[in-house]
Amino acid sequence: MTLEKPTPTPSTSQIGLDYDVAIVGGGVTGVTLACAIKDSGLSVALIEAQPRSKVIAKEQSYAISLLSSRVFEGIGVWERILPQIAQFRHIRLSDADHAGVVRFETADLGTEVLGYVAEHRTLLSALYEFIEQECPHVSWLSPAEVMGVDYQDSGVEIELKVEGEKHQLRSQLLVGADGARSRIRTGAGIRTWGWQYWQSCVATTIKHEKSPNDTAFERFWSSGPMGILPLPGNRCQVVWTAPHAEAKALKELDEKQFIEKLESYTGGLLGRLELVSDRVLFPVQLMQSDRYVQSRLALIGDAAHCCHPVGGQGLNLGIRDAAALAQVLQTTHKRGQDLGNLRSLQTYERWRKRENLTILGFTDLLDRMFSNHWLPAVMVRRSGLWMLRRVRPIKTYALQLMTGLRGHLPQITKQRGERGQGDKGTRGQGGL
Repeated sequence: MTLEKPTPTPSTSQIGLDYDVAIVGGGVTGVTLACAIKDSGLSVALIEAQPRSKVIAKEQSYAISLLSSRVFEGIGVWERILPQIAQFRHIRLSDADHAGVVRFETADLGTEVLGYVAEHRTLLSALYEFIEQECPHVSWLSPAEVMGVDYQDSGVEIELKVEGEKHQLRSQLLVGADGARSRIRTGAGIRTWGWQYWQSCVATTIKHEKSPNDTAFERFWSSGPMGILPLPGNRCQVVWTAPHAEAKALKELDEKQFIEKLESYTGGLLGRLELVSDRVLFPVQLMQSDRYVQSRLALIGDAAHCCHPVGGQGLNLGIRDAAALAQVLQTTHKRGQDLGNLRSLQTYERWRKRENLTILGFTDLLDRMFSNHWLPAVMVRRSGLWMLRRVRPIKTYALQLMTGLRGHLPQITKQRGERGQGDKGTRGQGGL
């Protein structure tokens, strides 16, 4: 890999910088930010420690909220993503075998779908292709390891190691999009608070015999929630949460025993099941950074916060971070101001920190209320399910929260115009 600098824009050439924005992390969140500022005139360095082929190869699937689909549509990449992913029109929420099942339907929001499910490889490949074809303002630096960062009054200097050689680049702003163990966050001395849960998750992909395949399931057991999300080809992504020892035992069961247990826990709703991927075990945590910004630095996605996977909110929070930061940066640039100015960056922090904390608290409450046998908690949660079924305003509010349609929506989500409706799926795909 070679370091090729783009033709300097007026903002960079005037102050001797290589780039306006340097983003560390070539995952979905970092790439979304790079794509979202494509029409701003800002130059971007996208720095990723691993080869792109290795980043894409990750075996994982994500729930994509309506809000996230609108962000991608506003960018102009959604038409590349939509044909390759699944969509769901129903959500089924239940407390173990309790009869009081909550069913969310498209009529509750007035949309054609309630959400989407994308495999990591599919989603990131589409974003990478978009950058290569539509984003001349972005320079890929991969594989490139950040060895040091020097925050200065006039810019930030980043020392990189590329193929054993050291290089330096300077930018107005550094964005940490390098995940929950962010070295950028740690190196900047930004503290975090939160906790590891007593649970781990087993994630895998199954194939089933029931159709149509257009229902997302969230089934709560006393050991932890189980999410089942539809994928193309009558497949589903399963995220099964359980206490650490139990989750480890689930991963180590032979395939027949695991399928039998999964069929029992799904209550036959999917019919006969077939395991079509390896099982992956990972711990879960709640984490919130003390601050998302400081002079010349902003954090987005898992570098800033992490939540329990219940409800599939994690990646969607990061996509919303990226859209919000892109809007703040473009506004700052149009005003002729320094992108690394703390006052401007705090606009992004105020916007996203409170909204993210709401979702972190919501997912934590869900997990704690449903993952136990304590009688008062059982009574409260079943009363809550009753209200979701019977009180329409509460049901609508909960659905808007889950789909990302509450709070301060990024401007890019309103730039839909002739591209159509990001929450309108194609007819005829299968589902449950």
